[in-house]
Amino acid sequence: MDRRCPAAHPEDPTPCVGPVVVTVLDKVNAGAAGCEHHGARLLASLDGGRVYPLPDAPPGAAIRVFTAADGIRPFCWLDGPRIDPSQLSHAENRARNGR
Repeated sequence: MDRRCPAAHPEDPTPCVGPVVVTVLDKVNAGAAGCEHHGARLLASLDGGRVYPLPDAPPGAAIRVFTAADGIRPFCWLDGPRIDPSQLSHAENRARNGR
């Protein structure tokens, strides 16, 4: 089995997309380095998370992760109905609130 980046959740079945280019930190500064794909999925699943590019990241990597995370539901690999605000993406919550 191929190794995935540290930002990939064990239950997320998706492969990495590209090299490790960002670090995602939570509210208490615990973090994981990841590819853009898993960095965005991790960021979307955190309350108050932040993303930073690694020194050798291509230009715009952190912005791409931040932008992608806006439209991803927290723990998007889980099945089941999603109706509570905490289960929806930031973009879905803005749309629900007319913003």
